[in-house]
Amino acid sequence: MTTVSYERDGRIARVTLNRPEVMNAINDEMPVDLANAVARADADDDVHVIVLSGNGPAFCAGYDLTFYAEGNGTGEVTQEMPWDPIKDYRFMWQNTQHFMSLWRAVKPVICKVHGFAVAGGSDIALCADLTIMAEDARIGYMPARVWGCPTTAMWVYRLGAEKAKRMLFTGDKITGREAADMGLVLEAVPTDQLDDRVEELAARMAGVPINQLAMQKLVINQAIEQTGIMQTQRLATIFDGITRHSPEGINFKTRSEEVGWKQAVSERDQGTWDWTANEELPRRNR
Repeated sequence: MTTVSYERDGRIARVTLNRPEVMNAINDEMPVDLANAVARADADDDVHVIVLSGNGPAFCAGYDLTFYAEGNGTGEVTQEMPWDPIKDYRFMWQNTQHFMSLWRAVKPVICKVHGFAVAGGSDIALCADLTIMAEDARIGYMPARVWGCPTTAMWVYRLGAEKAKRMLFTGDKITGREAADMGLVLEAVPTDQLDDRVEELAARMAGVPINQLAMQKLVINQAIEQTGIMQTQRLATIFDGITRHSPEGINFKTRSEEVGWKQAVSERDQGTWDWTANEELPRRNR
């Protein structure tokens, strides 16, 4: 594994996203490495709890847009037109299932979020069983504005329909405190208390037999899975591909290649660019 580190500390497995130089942005390897690390912890009879975190200044800043949006990537995320929707679906569905390894693991997973858990990084964080954020951390799915649909669909399963719509109709980022108040994550704590709170909870859970932890998790997950989460994720994954190959999605990628992804993302998130006309949006319409 080159993008994720793994270690065991007594009954706790520590899985860490490890591309700190790019705020743990997701490349082709990270979803695979994440799933492999989770499988390793799940197969270890000495591990009771998995703690997922990110090395460096953030948990995860989403997909690596330098790699994917500026035209430097493998071509898997945005193809030349006409695009092959099944090729796109296979690539993104595989990533979705790698993220969902956190959900499917028999052992409970606590996700510790500092800095940012945005775009695809929010997909990862919300697949964990329990997510604890620093109060000043940020979470959101900004590509809902253009060039994305959250493939895990965990926003609706954690928030319910109306609050999920509030987040995905705007693409807003919210603080850890706002996320906890909204019910998106378990709790938010001051940044200097984040490590201690996660360790306290992990230690408490690590004292429970693995079979007890597994049975509780399987029963609760089954209740969610009965609602059709896989069907929802399949639709979201198909729509995610469409968002990247719609006229507006192609315009976003073209703009990223012209001015760099940082400026294109700023224009998207601030609402200053008309992606249909591919021009600056008049101020009165922002």
